[in-house]
Amino acid sequence: MAFAALLIFASGMAINEALTKSDIETAAEVLGIDFLDDEEIELALPGLERQRETLLKLGQTPIANGLSPTLIFNPVLRSEQLPASKTVSAPAAPPPLTSPLCADGGWLKWMTIARLSHIIKDRKMSCREVAEAFIKRLKKKAPELHCVITMTEERALAQADKLDAELAAGKYRGPLHGIPYGAKDLLAAKGYPTTWGAEPYREQTIDMDASVIEQLDEAGAVLIAKLSMGALAWGDVWYGEKTRNPWDTTKGSSGSSAGSASAVAAGLVPFAIGTETLGSIVSPSTVCGTTGLRPTFGRVSRHGAMALSWSMDKIGPITRSAADAGLVLAAIANYDPRDAHAIEAGFQYKWPTTRVKVGTRIGYYKSRMERDYPFHAQDSVVLETLRELGYELVPIELPEEPEIRFILNVEAAAAFEALTRSNKDDELTRQIVNAWPNAFRTAHFVPAVAYVQASRLRRQLMEDVDKVLTEANVDVYVNPSWHSNSLFITNMTGHPSITVPNGMNEEGTPTSITFTGKLFGEQALVDLAAAYQKATKWDDLHPSGY
Repeated sequence: MAFAALLIFASGMAINEALTKSDIETAAEVLGIDFLDDEEIELALPGLERQRETLLKLGQTPIANGLSPTLIFNPVLRSEQLPASKTVSAPAAPPPLTSPLCADGGWLKWMTIARLSHIIKDRKMSCREVAEAFIKRLKKKAPELHCVITMTEERALAQADKLDAELAAGKYRGPLHGIPYGAKDLLAAKGYPTTWGAEPYREQTIDMDASVIEQLDEAGAVLIAKLSMGALAWGDVWYGEKTRNPWDTTKGSSGSSAGSASAVAAGLVPFAIGTETLGSIVSPSTVCGTTGLRPTFGRVSRHGAMALSWSMDKIGPITRSAADAGLVLAAIANYDPRDAHAIEAGFQYKWPTTRVKVGTRIGYYKSRMERDYPFHAQDSVVLETLRELGYELVPIELPEEPEIRFILNVEAAAAFEALTRSNKDDELTRQIVNAWPNAFRTAHFVPAVAYVQASRLRRQLMEDVDKVLTEANVDVYVNPSWHSNSLFITNMTGHPSITVPNGMNEEGTPTSITFTGKLFGEQALVDLAAAYQKATKWDDLHPSGY
């Protein structure tokens, strides 16, 4: 990232050789620098020699992946963007049933958390029986989807037995009591490997539970599997294969929360935990037809999770419904100071009523949704459905995104510099232009000045987006899940979103629409998505054969 480090790469010289004027000229050419004349280069040479020595020592210094930099990103521009209360809460019981329960194994796999919790609370099945049913499904179906890296059966059954004993004693932890789930394998779980989906870390164990795992334990959820992810959180290819889409197993499930979306879509777990840095919840939720909630940056602790980009990584639920997504988020949204980027923000989740207040304003990204793009037909129907429900649609336009995408690659290269310098990045399965090994190497050619300038432009982007939403007076806006710059912009600004299925494409796989909200506006997102899901039935469709 720093200039002298670039000289090492650009010159092609041996590291112990002295720098020359020609080396500086070559490096400057690579960096697009045109302000150095011969005299200035001569003046710079001694300092660059010293700087190179410093950078070489820095590159050899062991730094744990979980150690955050002192540069802390915060999406909050002003205090009124924070919730008034810092408390986090969730409903104490599942919502009332709207149709009779069926507790046989055939229906169990497709139940939402909201319905499955009645099975457990009303003692129609024990926590152990529910856990065993989903473990059996995972063992039978996961191999064809390549969506599981490690089963956590022993842990799961021990916890299920503990939760059954609590029920017998009259203690009920809430709607997640006894609900099985899977976690993306970048979250540490004590006693089990945490592989990050990458061959160099295949045998890695981290002797702790990630904060998210701890909080789900406390809520009564039961971890039954660590799910596959694209190697180091890119794509759907990991060291064990490509994770498959249950709607079409000849295709991948997208990534990087590949196993999380695949397993939920196939009815192998009632919900899963994924992460997003730049589309890793939105994308697999789109192709697999699941509901993916990307929280506001800083709402969910990343302690015990693999760090890829300290200023962009977010952890969120992948579920069968918007109501379930809000419930899981409430369970994992407790402030944890062990994450240096965590923000103490309240979330008092309430089950959505799906009753629309006529005239409620929501935005829609007009210019992008009126273009010709894949999913355009499905997205247009979404707008009509929302109008029919009584929402007032307000056109908005987001700003053009600045050229700052390299922020992610620079932070990722820093997180995995040891992998690059040791050449163990050669062990990663994907060795192409658009894969981490190449991205890590090229990121070393970004000067520190450019990184800081990009961060300044990012701040301007945050202010511009805030101005758009404030002037339009909307808490939520509708945007294409993929075919707009909203995905990139809001991952840079830290805004939350929820992605839900909205149709099928010609290939027989799902499409999706995304609702994006104000900072910490997840309740409004869940309410809108739940109302849309009640009015449509796309979230009730399931892939055949599962």
